[in-house]
Amino acid sequence: MAASTFKWLLVPLAAAALTATAATQDAPKAKKLYCWNDPKSGRTCSDALPPEQVNNARDEFSVNSGARVGAVNAAMTAEERADAAAAQAQARADQAAIETRKRTEQAMLLSYASEGDLKRVFTERTTLVDNSVDTARYNVTSMRDALVTKLQMAGDAELAGRPVAAKLADEIRQRHSELVRQQSLLLSFQQQRTQLDGEVEDTLQRYRAMKTAAQPGG
Repeated sequence: MAASTFKWLLVPLAAAALTATAATQDAPKAKKLYCWNDPKSGRTCSDALPPEQVNNARDEFSVNSGARVGAVNAAMTAEERADAAAAQAQARADQAAIETRKRTEQAMLLSYASEGDLKRVFTERTTLVDNSVDTARYNVTSMRDALVTKLQMAGDAELAGRPVAAKLADEIRQRHSELVRQQSLLLSFQQQRTQLDGEVEDTLQRYRAMKTAAQPGG
């Protein structure tokens, strides 16, 4: 095929591609129907999402087909983010524990010339658990202070002869619940730290026994 003929064929193909692209860009965006659970009115749906519902959980449906096209989870609170961070720290500590046990059991004598070298294997795990303890302790202190502040506000209202607002009472319940949860996490991390100390000591005892057995006449 001659070069000139090939060029003339490219012209209508390019024009068709540009037309298709423009049609796609100009096509109206599919409308959605938003549905959420309202504490007062129950299940509510609308084709316009109210600003106060932007951070709340909702389902999204196609206006044309009625099919469910997506869902949005509620934005996490500060307490939920703290719990998520604690869970991630726990997962990292668990993984570090697995890796440490593998290293110490498979090549204890070949890899570590002294007890000091063996102890350093546990440094990463110890640091992770210590950080988790410190974080949980900080969260407990912070949430306790916040709860005390809310309780003082309620006490001041009662001393002034005013009823405690429903919103304040609900905040007190929520903060107390989160405080109890963080206290439980702190206790769990502290127990892990104690168990880790015991594991280190057990490993050292096995190492000493293996060293003794490996010596001539052992």
